[in-house]
Amino acid sequence: MREHYPRVRLYKNKLVGGSHLFIRESVSITLYMRRSYQEVVQQVIRSLEAYRHEIGPQALGWYVDPDSGDWEQLEDNSWANLRQVLLTGTVAQLWLSESPSDTTGYEVLYYGRLLDVADEGETSVVSFRLPTEYLEEHGPGQVRKLALELAAELPFASGHAGIVFHFPESTIGTTERIRDLSFRHPGLDIPGVHFESLSIGTRVDGVHWLNFLGQPVLGELGGATGLRQRLHSPGTTVQELDGERAVVTLGQWPEAGDTEQGHTLPAYRELARVLEPWLYMDRSRWDGFSEEDMRRWERRFLD
Repeated sequence: MREHYPRVRLYKNKLVGGSHLFIRESVSITLYMRRSYQEVVQQVIRSLEAYRHEIGPQALGWYVDPDSGDWEQLEDNSWANLRQVLLTGTVAQLWLSESPSDTTGYEVLYYGRLLDVADEGETSVVSFRLPTEYLEEHGPGQVRKLALELAAELPFASGHAGIVFHFPESTIGTTERIRDLSFRHPGLDIPGVHFESLSIGTRVDGVHWLNFLGQPVLGELGGATGLRQRLHSPGTTVQELDGERAVVTLGQWPEAGDTEQGHTLPAYRELARVLEPWLYMDRSRWDGFSEEDMRRWERRFLD
């Protein structure tokens, strides 16, 4: 298992009480929906319940209170209240985690947008995180099965699943600590679902182990059949899904690659070349990254 990706464990000192795990490698299952929150809220709730059923409700013990912004313990009554907020809220947001201080790997982020017909960029998004220990215990087949189950509930335009640098996305200065690792391991994604969902629209957020493609991109590629004809790497599969959608799987395991060892992920590079016209390339500069670094990172499977 460890040969597929590095073990990342970066700690941050607390003001009191030592240090806590701040950045680690995890699995991310992220789906972008070009729909307003009112149109997808029921599906999002069903996907959340499917995720909680798989991992056990105890794995998500905390949530950010939508009114105070403080971490609160997630109990049966608070989960019922959160469901009601999702059903009746205006612009819905949700942050669930196993711990309010450590990045353990279990987490859910949801941003439900009120889309304006004149705005082609904003997109509702939900992201489910799993620790790599779950992947290693249950195997990649089970993770893929879970990703497909979650995706089946949602009217996604695009999405993906794979290994990411997992950290609190709202914390300033975090990305500076992973800059060098991100260039060494191109398959380790740097997520930013909040900001990306403000402008990604129907574009595709890079290349990953699992790549969910909906409309209009899949149609412009000639559907699953046309896409399958363009991909020839061993281990790459294209599976048709309901609703004129598909998932492209790049090998049995998610891979991080290692440029220092010559592991450049050719299957990922092949898919990137096919998807290049539709790739999302408009990220703002991260802390520790120059503008040149950003463009180099976004094009890491193309150049």
